[in-house]
Amino acid sequence: MASNFDKFQKRRLISSYFSVVLSVFLVLFLLGLLGLFIINSRRLSDNFKEDIVMTVFFKNEATDSIFKSFESEMKASKFAKDFKFISKEEAAKEHEKTLGEHFTEFLGANPLYNSYDIHLKADYVTNPEFSRVESEIRKNAMVADVVYDKQLITLVNDNVKRISMWVLIISGIFAVISILLINSSLRLSIYANRFIIKTMQMVGATKAFIRKPFIKKSIILGVIGSLLAIVALIGVLIYVATNYPGLDIFKNQLLTILVLLGVLVLGVLITWIGTYFATQRFLNLRTDDLY
Repeated sequence: MASNFDKFQKRRLISSYFSVVLSVFLVLFLLGLLGLFIINSRRLSDNFKEDIVMTVFFKNEATDSIFKSFESEMKASKFAKDFKFISKEEAAKEHEKTLGEHFTEFLGANPLYNSYDIHLKADYVTNPEFSRVESEIRKNAMVADVVYDKQLITLVNDNVKRISMWVLIISGIFAVISILLINSSLRLSIYANRFIIKTMQMVGATKAFIRKPFIKKSIILGVIGSLLAIVALIGVLIYVATNYPGLDIFKNQLLTILVLLGVLVLGVLITWIGTYFATQRFLNLRTDDLY
């Protein structure tokens, strides 16, 4: 009978340890994902901003020397990330693919202009900066028109600010929930040992002496959960880097390493603090309250 009870207690203890490791793993994995998203959110928003195109159309009178001079200006400018020359012939072919018919044959001439597609650096992707760049480019007498989507620029900037704010709010809420969740799992783990705690206390053991093995065991469980979370996060990083190389996810290696180390430190801190207060609660209970 005693043997069956011991086996039951052992299974219960193992189950409580597993729940602690699982809770730490899930919580820290999700917190780690949030951390990685936050440190890469600027790059993600910058990549999206830099996809917005400003198209500069040149008059038919523009010569190769005009184009070369314009390219030199773009290379020397602070606002241009990159640019691409699109000849009127290339533009006609693209339009024909889109329309599905040879409009140049119907019109008897190519009405399109030679142009440049310019991607501005992320810091310049605002309506005031786009307007300033447009004014500067229009000073060139050979420029026929400058076209870009003003509404898209406003929409992108507003959404980036809104998303950043919500990410911070959600991160804060999730951090509080995660601490409560892990603390609950730790309390369940220590609850299974409440009679041992009270017995040790009754024979004269100090609170620090009783608390020490529980804290040590919880920290080990926290480290295991943290390491599992780190391995999972590295797997996610490798997956993103392989399938979305344009994001350059490993560019901020130092910040990425700091997030992963932060996951490990957080796992140790949460389990240590949680175990301290959980054991303190049972140490302060009266014997009758254990039942």
